[in-house]
Amino acid sequence: MKKLKRIETNHKRELYWAETELPVTEGEQQELEIVQILPEIEEQVMEGFGGAFTESSAYNYNRLSRQDQQAFMEDYFGKQGLCYNAGRITINSCDFSLGNYVYVEDEDRKLDTFSLAHDEKEIIPMIREAMDVCDEKMKFLASPWSPPAYMKTNREMVHGGKLKEEDYRLWADYMVRFIREYQKEGISVSAITVQNEPAAVQTWDSCIYTAEEEGRFVAQALGPALKEAGLSEVELYVWDHNKERLYQRYRDTVEVEGSRQYITGAALHWYTGDHFDAVSAVRKKYPDAKLIFTEGCVEYSRFSDSDEIRKAEMYAHDMIGNFRAGVSLFLDWNLLLDEKGGPNYVGNFCASPVMLRDLGGYEKKLSYYYIGHFSRYLPAGSRRVVTTQYTDALDTCGFVTPDGERIMVILNKTEEDQHIFLREEQEMAEDTVAAHSMVTYVIS
Repeated sequence: MKKLKRIETNHKRELYWAETELPVTEGEQQELEIVQILPEIEEQVMEGFGGAFTESSAYNYNRLSRQDQQAFMEDYFGKQGLCYNAGRITINSCDFSLGNYVYVEDEDRKLDTFSLAHDEKEIIPMIREAMDVCDEKMKFLASPWSPPAYMKTNREMVHGGKLKEEDYRLWADYMVRFIREYQKEGISVSAITVQNEPAAVQTWDSCIYTAEEEGRFVAQALGPALKEAGLSEVELYVWDHNKERLYQRYRDTVEVEGSRQYITGAALHWYTGDHFDAVSAVRKKYPDAKLIFTEGCVEYSRFSDSDEIRKAEMYAHDMIGNFRAGVSLFLDWNLLLDEKGGPNYVGNFCASPVMLRDLGGYEKKLSYYYIGHFSRYLPAGSRRVVTTQYTDALDTCGFVTPDGERIMVILNKTEEDQHIFLREEQEMAEDTVAAHSMVTYVIS
């Protein structure tokens, strides 16, 4: 170690990304209270961090003054902010919309009326401003919540229902058209998921697929449609739902004849708990599969009484567990919500790392700073490496950046301070990770 920089967020002491340097000593004889990084054991390549450009986020963004909009973009996508380099876009509406919408007129089976006029009002301008601030080419993932009602068995966008088999290719062509039209707007969609939460029947936009149906749709319609359109480079992810069934769903989907050749990997959410071993199981069984996190938020329906520390620790704990299990991309849910946790046209409110203030402007919540302990210090191309720790009171993970810096992130969500000796080979530094705090160590 030539240099060891320490970055701390401690809500009680009002420290946010507070930087200090630690002295480094030889530590060959030290055996107790060790946390260590093993940089030569490399795992997955990290691709980046981002959030979702929902209609609700765009609507809220347009409530800000121009000065606040510029500050907001810097806070998320600028070098002094979270350094986000990725975003999720919804194909048609979702619950965080002002209502149901699609890009074609009802019963249009030739897609002659396809238009992005809806997105051009607020969503696309917001995306463009993020691209202008980000200092690298942004990665965009597109996800549908529901096909247009006329393509579904229940003839409505809500309450589940299924995509009609006779409309497999029509819906695939619709998704391809979406990608093409966004390309014309200067926004390159480089990844797509088959369906957001394909096992959930919701009062909002939803559509159900079994694993076999998802595989058949990929093999018979979406995969060939992307290939024929010259979009084979667009990554295709399946499942896009919670982790508890991730392994079984991925296994059963890729076993469908003809599907695996088109499938890049699996997308996952966090709403049913940790299940990090399920993520690891996919990586172990299918080492070529990429695993990406595409949605997570603190739901008010379940965690309305949680304080800001609890919300932030939910983010950090899940991110660390997912990264240790093999996840290479983190996409948060809404970028900006209002004072109630919306708008959401079915009242499914939740928190976001940045929220509007009642009296104007916006507030960066503690979860914003916890996310920054990863996103600010892990440029695209960083690799996760192995770490070990002496106690389960700490959550740890480690990385090596393209420039060779070693990064170790430690979360202490307990009520007690945790004393550590941070070690790399025979060099080490002594430190204390305060109760309910987060620390990133940059070793160079």
